[in-house]
Amino acid sequence: MGEVFAGRYELADPVGRGGAGAVWRAWDRRRGRYVAAKVLLRAEAPMLLRFVREQALRIDHPHVLAPVSWAADDDKVLFTMDLVGGGSLAHVVADYGPLPPHFVCVLLDQLLSGLAAVHAEGVVHRDVKPANILLEATGKGRPHLRLSDFGISLRKGEPRLTDTDLVVGTPGYFAPEQLRGAEPDFPADLFAVGLVALYLLTGRKPDSPALLERFPAHGVPEAPEGVPAPLWDVIANLLHPDPRNRFRTATGARKALAEAAQLLPEPPADEEPVEVFDQLGPLPPGFGPEGPLSTPVREDPPQPAPAAPDTTGYHLAPPAPAATRRVPPPSPKVTAAILTAALLCFTTAGWALTRL
Repeated sequence: MGEVFAGRYELADPVGRGGAGAVWRAWDRRRGRYVAAKVLLRAEAPMLLRFVREQALRIDHPHVLAPVSWAADDDKVLFTMDLVGGGSLAHVVADYGPLPPHFVCVLLDQLLSGLAAVHAEGVVHRDVKPANILLEATGKGRPHLRLSDFGISLRKGEPRLTDTDLVVGTPGYFAPEQLRGAEPDFPADLFAVGLVALYLLTGRKPDSPALLERFPAHGVPEAPEGVPAPLWDVIANLLHPDPRNRFRTATGARKALAEAAQLLPEPPADEEPVEVFDQLGPLPPGFGPEGPLSTPVREDPPQPAPAAPDTTGYHLAPPAPAATRRVPPPSPKVTAAILTAALLCFTTAGWALTRL
């Protein structure tokens, strides 16, 4: 049996860890299913406020992994999300290296679709990177991507939780305007999508500073090795140093991506299909597919049942014998008093009868 949180969530095993807390596979007793439970590790006020902001985000979209419910128990808080078992984009690249362009197009299309839903809510993600983009364990079927981890996301117009000179996010995936301390905005997320695209197509983390240096000096750089020209036209737009020259919206980038995908050559017949494996591993002892395994209760040897009373016909069961207690006899003085009272009663009764 694992730790039970708020009487509802039974923690099974840790499946991830981030800056704000640990992520557990947990059994939701109310919904009867396994969920991912993010448990806050530190209770400092700024961290707790970020935690509250993240759990308050409610975006129902197939390619967004947003919180579903939350609970508090003593000095701990958690919120839950769907349990996604295929690992992150980093797992897939670690398994296969550079991914086929057609496969990458499917992933980018789903990522931009989810990001469009996030931006429609006025939210800037601020931490789009391979480790925060999770995959369902679909095997060799069509991949299914989920954008996750809104711990440092910010709704436009809300106050920041950090000093305006402090850059928040993951080094290597910052947009240039972020480094200059600009207000968080949607084009910064799109810049990160461009870096994720290069990572998927080349199999290595892109050198963002080198790319940015080549834009002012040479205009749009040539496509890196392994990146098809039609796709590079879209990615280069996403990576433009000036946010005003990028796509205005994630939906606009998605439309351009769809047009570029149609220009790609057909994949070779012997191309190895990409398989998204289940990265969660087996359940820990004490847990099964249908939830925690109940502990067998030791049973005492059966005792013979008491004989049933005879209740046939109209007879009631005989009453149980009452417990007896010996009562001591009264003292001589008490006896004399009782006899005197009785004699007085008889005398009074006789006089009353003579008066009738």
